[in-house]
Amino acid sequence: MTAPAGGPAVSECFRPTPEDRFTFGLWTVGWQGRDPFGDATRPALDPVETVERLAALGAYGITFHDDDLIPFGASDGERDTAVGRFRAALDRTGLAVPMATTNLFTHPVFKDGAFTANDRDVRRFALRKTLRNIDLAAELGARVYVAWGGREGAESGAAKDVRTALDRMKEAFDLLGQYVTEQGYDLRFAIEPKPNEPRGDILLPTVGHALAFIERLERPELVGVNPETGHEQMAGLNFPHGIAQALWAGKLFHIDLNGQSGIKYDQDLRFGAGDLRQAFWLVDLLETAGYEGPRHFDFKPVRTDGADGVWEAARNCMRTYLILRERAAAFRADPDVGRALAASRLPELAVPTAPDGLAGLLADPSAYETFDPDAAAERSMAFEHLDQLALEHLLGVR
Repeated sequence: MTAPAGGPAVSECFRPTPEDRFTFGLWTVGWQGRDPFGDATRPALDPVETVERLAALGAYGITFHDDDLIPFGASDGERDTAVGRFRAALDRTGLAVPMATTNLFTHPVFKDGAFTANDRDVRRFALRKTLRNIDLAAELGARVYVAWGGREGAESGAAKDVRTALDRMKEAFDLLGQYVTEQGYDLRFAIEPKPNEPRGDILLPTVGHALAFIERLERPELVGVNPETGHEQMAGLNFPHGIAQALWAGKLFHIDLNGQSGIKYDQDLRFGAGDLRQAFWLVDLLETAGYEGPRHFDFKPVRTDGADGVWEAARNCMRTYLILRERAAAFRADPDVGRALAASRLPELAVPTAPDGLAGLLADPSAYETFDPDAAAERSMAFEHLDQLALEHLLGVR
């Protein structure tokens, strides 16, 4: 096993620990391989086994939908048993529950949505189902509650009045915010955008849509976003750019990491598979921006593999993040990169354009009257060299 210069063997260098704050959902490693064209290829996983296996791999925490832990329609006794076994496993292993969410998409009752269903009684049921699981999330110590509106959308323009649906969505989040405030829960909400699938078009399809919606809420400070790699990329968007805007807005409350190969169905590949360059820039951004939340992996182990592939994929998600973190740090520490950044004049971007205000801008002849646009247009930005340096660090040859 080779080792980085001056460092430990690779197997040790990229071994995850709870301090790395890697988390997984019960539904991720628990995916049985069932898809629209094929039945399950793996048996169901016991949540207790999932907790124990993830803790052994070095994960920090585990997350869940209500239905992942407690089967839909379970009695109170069955619910108490399931929660008790789960809590005991958490206590034994020290695994945390930083986030929880509600399944408002699997049962046929949600076929036209949950918070925005045309049927009022379905909307009321969806809210009560969510509030019930919020209580459990707070009890288990979760600090973030994710909301993915997978069925909040339509296939026909006549089937959904989008303006009215957004009214109902706002009403739902305002009620949820009121509830956690009145209960005194230290809990914030994170909207998870997705453009399509399973609905033809889903409301709040991108990070930008979600950020605009949040500003209309009664308690916008309680609501942020939970962007997912594949969800932005399946719309052809640059995921690190979306994360940068969420950070800029102070709204990156949680993040879902996986892999995606271009504009197609939601692949949920393990982290690093698909667009590796965007994964590199994403890790660079999260680490340099000081993001302190969980690094949550929302992926599906390939259905071709058995249980061995499930845990291998979980291990590889964490390992790949750590490799990219080391590569990004090496990129930033490289003196050649520092010189290339200076040649590209990136530091100048941080200088305010008009610190002298509007009056100073208008009174400065160099800003317009004597400015030579032709000479400025001849300057090289030297981006090609900078990009090659990043690629070589990513490939591990520098």
